[in-house]
Amino acid sequence: MIKNHLFFNEFSPWRFDLDSALGSTLWDKNGNKLLDFTSGWNVTNLGWNNPEIIEAVIKKLKKSSYVPGWSDEASQNRLAAELEKVLPEGLNVFARATGGTEAIEEAIKTARAFTGRRKIVSFKESYHGHSLGALALGYPAEGAIAKAVGPLPEGFLQIDFPAVTAENQDKDGVLSTFADRLESILMDADVAAVVTEAGMITGWGSTAVAPEGYLKLVRELTKKYGTLLIIDEVGTGFSRLGQLWGMQWEKVTPDIVVFAKALSNGVIPIGAMVTTEIIAEKSSILTNIYSTFGWLPAACAAALKTLEIHRRDKIWEKAERDGSYLQQTLKKELAQGGQKYGVRGIGMEIGLSLQSGTKGGGSWADKIVDRAYQKGLHLVGDRENNLQLMPPLTITQEELSRGIDLLLETIKEVC
Repeated sequence: MIKNHLFFNEFSPWRFDLDSALGSTLWDKNGNKLLDFTSGWNVTNLGWNNPEIIEAVIKKLKKSSYVPGWSDEASQNRLAAELEKVLPEGLNVFARATGGTEAIEEAIKTARAFTGRRKIVSFKESYHGHSLGALALGYPAEGAIAKAVGPLPEGFLQIDFPAVTAENQDKDGVLSTFADRLESILMDADVAAVVTEAGMITGWGSTAVAPEGYLKLVRELTKKYGTLLIIDEVGTGFSRLGQLWGMQWEKVTPDIVVFAKALSNGVIPIGAMVTTEIIAEKSSILTNIYSTFGWLPAACAAALKTLEIHRRDKIWEKAERDGSYLQQTLKKELAQGGQKYGVRGIGMEIGLSLQSGTKGGGSWADKIVDRAYQKGLHLVGDRENNLQLMPPLTITQEELSRGIDLLLETIKEVC
């Protein structure tokens, strides 16, 4: 869609003209006030326009605005050092980027250059960015987008994500079946890397959740066959899943990890690919990794302050408490009706789906999002039957409870 000479992603029909934002509140151009349950899709984890981060950026801009990619600057080195402190041991070499798509491309190139292999394994209907390589990771090859912009790069193999569903609660069975499938692919020793999020899919709208032990299993099998493990923490990182990093739940150390989105809390674009010295030294000369605008000084200032706040306030602990409250409240309240709902998630990344029809048919998610907007609650979903609930992690208890009440009111009216 074209509006005011700008491209808009047709994924969401729920656009509105955003005028201002603060904390967990948005205002549109007409002055309507909206309680936000999206965080801009896991970007503003510390609330919209966090004043501490804004102040840090302004201060930095007065001193330095640009650093070319063949040079560095004190804030870049400091950001790398601070991130290294809170990452698993060995992840200590940082490639600069402007966002998740760029970081993913850097990771794929690095994995192929280091291993000398071409194949990349990923999961159907996962989202890792919008470049051709990133599309090949999760978009269906037979889909309209792939057909329109293809051919997509070769060597990408998408497999089913081992999600636990309402129809299949056999967690051990799901994991066992997945293990057999993944090992059958990796055993030929020709796969460069497996690309996955840390235990759930956050970027497609499905909020599919894997059984406990999933990430450890992938790590064990990738090590066994000399395949690198790339963990995408763009959506799961920065306290969203109730730990600073999603991979901490199973204490897994990947070979490569990528960050973006909440890294600067949405203030200035920034992304990162992080790997080990061994991998970096062997691959860097072959990958031509360069980012003209990666890690601008002001972006590093934003990221440093963002990381400081997460660590200082232990935001992940609040995310875990609030996420548990959100899930338990929804399960309790929705269990009283005749409809069947699915509630699942990790931390403050919650999926809510309807497993039967709605009044008048049509997309349940679209109807809920539209009606909730009219009530002053901003939501997003998968355009079908699933809502993805991602409130800012700094949301107050009063705001969270009010948002849940508005959501339940809306569901009652629509279903």
